[in-house]
This record gives sequence, structure tokens and C-alpha cells, in this order.
Amino acid sequence: MRQLTGLDASFLYLETPNAPMHISGLSIYDQSTAPGGKVRYKEIVENTNRRILGLPVMTQKLVTVPMDLDHPYWVTDGAFDPEFHIRHLALPKPGDWRQLCILISRVHARPLDRGRPLWEMYVIEGLDNVEGLPPGCFAIFTKTHHAAVDGTSGMELTAAIHDLSPDYKTTRPDTTVRVDTHPTTIELLLRSQLNNLRKPFHFVSVARNTVPGLAKAVAGISQGKLNRVRDIPRTRFNGKVSPHRVFDAISVPLDDVKAIKNAIPGATVNDAAIAIVGGALRKYLSAHDELPQTSLAAMAPVNVRSDKDKAGGNIVSTMTVQVRSDIEEPMARLRAVHEGTSKAKELTNAIGAKAMTDYSQFIPSMLTAQAARLASRWGLLNRMSPQFNCVITNVPGPPIPLYSTGAKMVANFGTGPVFDGLGLFHVISSYCGQFTVSATSCRVMMPDPGFYRQCLQESFQELLVAARASGGKKAGKPTALTGGEKKSGKKKSGKAARAA
Repeated sequence: MRQLTGLDASFLYLETPNAPMHISGLSIYDQSTAPGGKVRYKEIVENTNRRILGLPVMTQKLVTVPMDLDHPYWVTDGAFDPEFHIRHLALPKPGDWRQLCILISRVHARPLDRGRPLWEMYVIEGLDNVEGLPPGCFAIFTKTHHAAVDGTSGMELTAAIHDLSPDYKTTRPDTTVRVDTHPTTIELLLRSQLNNLRKPFHFVSVARNTVPGLAKAVAGISQGKLNRVRDIPRTRFNGKVSPHRVFDAISVPLDDVKAIKNAIPGATVNDAAIAIVGGALRKYLSAHDELPQTSLAAMAPVNVRSDKDKAGGNIVSTMTVQVRSDIEEPMARLRAVHEGTSKAKELTNAIGAKAMTDYSQFIPSMLTAQAARLASRWGLLNRMSPQFNCVITNVPGPPIPLYSTGAKMVANFGTGPVFDGLGLFHVISSYCGQFTVSATSCRVMMPDPGFYRQCLQESFQELLVAARASGGKKAGKPTALTGGEKKSGKKKSGKAARAA
């Protein structure tokens, strides 16, 4: 039995009927590499089941403390049934990218069953008409609650259920799952009282390690040496979310993104990704006559996981970065993004990257859960000044091919949770030489996800052309799954066609 940290538990407390708090991964596979050139659904279930039994996050369910007096616990589910969690779907004909995005949007919108281990896996067949992919591909869409994993630990789970070659039938030792004794109500209440007695002493220890950094940060801000992002504009993504979701993504060569970042000395791939998103948001909001004069800002999670942090869960901090949607010229935008992220990192380092994780242990469970429900019911976040306009999280993947049940993974995307006040989530990922930007939003806030994908593609292409021009090289061509290059032009507000 293992207790959730304050940060992990916060994703449970923040969950509402309109805002399920799970993260998801979408992987597409070419089954021609599997033995016999075909993969059966039964083989996927059997292969996955053998591997997940050794992963606690896949076999544990929640046990809550009465009246939310303390954070919940993970206990092994004695009635764990993998066939409940692994499900089979198929795209209608012709099985194209748009139909896949619609299906992913609908499946991602559904909350997970809290009475079972908090994950689901969907095997989706019928991807017969996705540009750049061979007919007969299938996809695996995996949903896992954010209370159980963050992006980094999620990638570790991905690695655990994949192979480095099509040979997946290698003999593996049997895994024995030890079933926890379900704690009684009295035991949970006693544990909560003991934990509450320990917290003041633990708080003193955490404060001793973090107060100097906080004082340094405050002094740096007051002296102008450190900058804090202020005056963040309100956009359509800062309102109340509906229960419906949209998803779309672009995939481009990683070498092209590296060429973009190399155009500005010191810039990183992450800077290039933020500049791409900034350009896309500028195009999208301008087309809807909603572009603010000041730059939009993004929440950027920062991985602070050390080698000692082997368990699942969330070990992250965050920083605020301006996406420089106020700058039209691509290279000027990238330069400004790089300068801004450098300053944001200085502020995060001054405070201490793990300060957020450390202090989250003292989140009052009962008050937080009640406050989240009331804030959603009364729409309080609509009346507060926004702290962010979107999320941009970077989850680097492996540079080598992965295989599932013998089928080669040919593309990889991600989705994230959106909630009141923060209705747009970007997942930046890389895999085997490809770089992807995935966007998840509320259907009411973004009724035209296909147009936003087009804005992402054009923003990338403009940055690449500018970078190549500065280096004297020609721009590359769009790759599979991007839908080619089209001009977004000028859309009138309210005239956007629904793409999903």
C-alpha cells in the first residue's frame, strides 16, 4: 500500500465531470513487420498482460480516506482484469487521419473508472487511408490518470511494454503480483491522524531547504535581475470547459526543428517548439479577430525526477514562458522565446526546481477537493486573472524504433487534460527522427481543430524557411500526417467550420 503525494492527489481533487485529469498516448504501428505480417487483437492482449503485471501503476487502484482527511492510497486490485482495460475499436471507412482524430477526441473525453486501476488501452484498427502510412496500420491509444504518472514516468511505461526488435516472444520470468490487504476505515483514519501530526515537523525541514531560494528569487525580482511574466491576456482558452474534446497534431522531421533552433545561438529544440506554438496561436487568434496585443503565456512543466525517483507519479515543477504571439517575424519570435525561457529557467533555479513538489505534500486534502468543486460550479476561474493561456510539455522519446507485438511503431503523439481556465494542451514529443506537436482542447473553445493544425504546420514552415534563408539552404517538405501545406488566410470570427 502506497500513499499518493500531495501533487499526485491534486489531480484527483481538480477533476470534475467536465475535466477528467488523465494523460494519453497515441502510437501508430505497421503490422507488416510482425511475424506473418499480421497482428491479432488476442496477441496484443496476451503480450500486454504479461508485461504490465510487473508495473504497480497498472494493477493498483485507489482507496480514499473517509471525508478526504488525508491523501488516498494505492492498493493492488485483487480482482484485476486486463480485458476490462484493453479494448478493441475500428475506424469507419475510409480510415483516414480526420476520422482517427475524431475517435481519439471522443475516447479521451471519457473519465476513467475510479473503482479500478486508472488506465485504459484501446486497440484501433482500420487506419487504411492515413497519408504517409501503409494500409493496414493500427493504433494503440493508452489513457492513464495524471495522479498515477507524469510524462516522464509515462514514457518509462511505454518502454516497458515495447521491444527493440520484432521478436517479442522472448521467454520472460513469471511475475507474481502480491495483493495488498484492503485497509479498514479505522486504519485509514489512524494513518491520517499520524500523518497530520508529522506534517508540522516535515514542513520545518522543507522550509529550511527552500526559504533561502524563495528569498533569493524575491530579491532578484525586486532588483530587476529576475523577471516574472505579468499581464497575461485573457483568451478563449481561459474560460469554462465543456465535457467534449478535440485533438489534432503535426509531424515533421526532427532535423528540420534542429535547423530552426540552430539559427539562433544557444536556442534549444524546446525553444523552437514554443516558437512554433506561438506562431500558430498568433495565426489562429488573428483569424478569429481575437489576437491580444501582448504575448500569450504557457505553463511549461519541468522534469525534476532524479535517479532515485523510480516510482510512478508526478515529480515536476513548472515555469511560465511567453510564446511571443505578439511577434510576427519568425526568427525574431524564436530569439525572443529563447531569451524568455532563459530568464524563466533562472527564476525556477533561484526558487529551487523541486520546491513545488516539496510543498505539495502539505496540500490540505479535504479543503482542496471542496475548493476545486466549488470553483468549477461557480466559474470562479472565469473571474480571475489568467496565469497561463495553454500548456506546452516536452516529452522526448527514443531515437530508435520500438515494436509492440512485432509491429513497428511508426508515429507517436500525446494528449493532455484541459480544465476550467486552461483549455489548450500541447504535447511536444520526438521519436525515431520525427518531431510531433499534438494539441488537445475543448470543442467549444476550438471548434476547428483542423484549422489549428494548419496553423501549426504553417508556423513551422515559416520558421524553417527563415532558418534556411539565414543558412543559405532550401526548406524541407512537409512529412506524413501534416496534411501538406496550405495557406490559412484570414478567417472571420465565428465562421470556423467544425472539423471534428
